[in-house]
Amino acid sequence: MELDHIAISALTRAAATAHVEDTLGVSLQQGGEHAVFHTHNMLLGLEDGLYLEAISTNPDAPRPGRPRWFDLDRFDGPPRFSNWICRCADLEATLSVLPDAFGKPVSLQRGDLRWRMAVPANGILPFDGCAPALMQWDGDAHPAARLTPSRCRLTALQVAHPEAEALAMLLAPHLQDARVSFDSGPARLVARFDTPTGERVLV
Repeated sequence: MELDHIAISALTRAAATAHVEDTLGVSLQQGGEHAVFHTHNMLLGLEDGLYLEAISTNPDAPRPGRPRWFDLDRFDGPPRFSNWICRCADLEATLSVLPDAFGKPVSLQRGDLRWRMAVPANGILPFDGCAPALMQWDGDAHPAARLTPSRCRLTALQVAHPEAEALAMLLAPHLQDARVSFDSGPARLVARFDTPTGERVLV
């Protein structure tokens, strides 16, 4: 598995977007809507083939027939870095050696972008949402290649959780990324960036 993108969640897409833009000092680009989970986003192209999405439930869409991904049905409080997403070359094979709590693949599409993401039945990822969401792109299209470069580079992604060591051991055979660290403490995610105006931190 490889780090693919990160998600900043909020009660509204506007709030998530403002949180990112105010923190990093750059502008996000239009994203789109997600039909299955009825969410919508704005996007930011990062260096090294990564991207960031500012996401929320879509108030103009109906409620989905299942819990939304990223535990967005229960989201409360200020905007925050809520999830990190890793892509897999073979999603089913990766899931077969991980706990069932990582979820089952759901087929998704936005325009010509097609992918499958493992989503737990209750919408809540393991380790209080600190475990990565796992996905597989179907085809060569990828959002990062279409976004205007922001000159922002993710330099570190800290996963803090009371059981961080257990999560690190679970992922160790599959993820080798020097930017990702696991630390014991209250559950939260922290991302550090180099930006055109210096180092910035998203929480």
